[in-house]
Amino acid sequence: MSGHSKWSSIKHKKAAVDARRGAQFSKLARAITVAARDGGGDTDGNPTLENAIQKAKAASMPKDNIERAIAKGTGAGADADAIETVVYEGYGPGGVAVLVETLTDNRNRTGADVRLMFTKQGGSLGEPGSVAYLFEKKGTIVVDSSRYSEDDLLAAVEAGAEDISIDEDVFEIVTEPAAFAPVRKALEAADVEIESAELAYRPASLVPVSEEQAGKLMRLLESLEDNDDVSAVHANFDIPAEVLERVAG
Repeated sequence: MSGHSKWSSIKHKKAAVDARRGAQFSKLARAITVAARDGGGDTDGNPTLENAIQKAKAASMPKDNIERAIAKGTGAGADADAIETVVYEGYGPGGVAVLVETLTDNRNRTGADVRLMFTKQGGSLGEPGSVAYLFEKKGTIVVDSSRYSEDDLLAAVEAGAEDISIDEDVFEIVTEPAAFAPVRKALEAADVEIESAELAYRPASLVPVSEEQAGKLMRLLESLEDNDDVSAVHANFDIPAEVLERVAG
């Protein structure tokens, strides 16, 4: 996957640092609230909620904050009811397809913000369906390959992992959505430390990007991820890991 899984690892570490500073807690809480609102407060029957809680825990979000977010969702409060999921699609520098997931209480504001961010970096916002077909929903788990071997990941295979690949210094474990939680739990039971784990839209194919365009693309992706209403950003770029390290630093 070239630099793509490396970007997943970089994103995870950046998000964890930001969250400990409090910058991302509102995003994490909003995701938990919406998951609880839509699927109930029991994680056994709501994998989306379980995933949102795991992300919050990985970012050191206090237990009380998590519980309040769940209660807000299951309590059908006015604030929770006002939040809706909106997905934006567009093209970034180098012709890279970008899928932007948002949780917003004002789609006009969010749409205008997303469009401006695309325009600033030479991209363009597209119509619904313009790039979504280039992605598919998968579970993605990232593990440090300098600490573990393929043998350590046998638990993932036995639990239903679809594919395991190595890229630079990480293993990337891919699952079908239904197998995501069992695979993650199997790794945890095997004492394998997970760098990041998420249900996300993965690109079916990748677009090579020059270093010049890579800088603009990373600025676009980072500005989108920093927006309060954006919950996740997906893109089908192919950038060498060493270039990615330089431009994403």
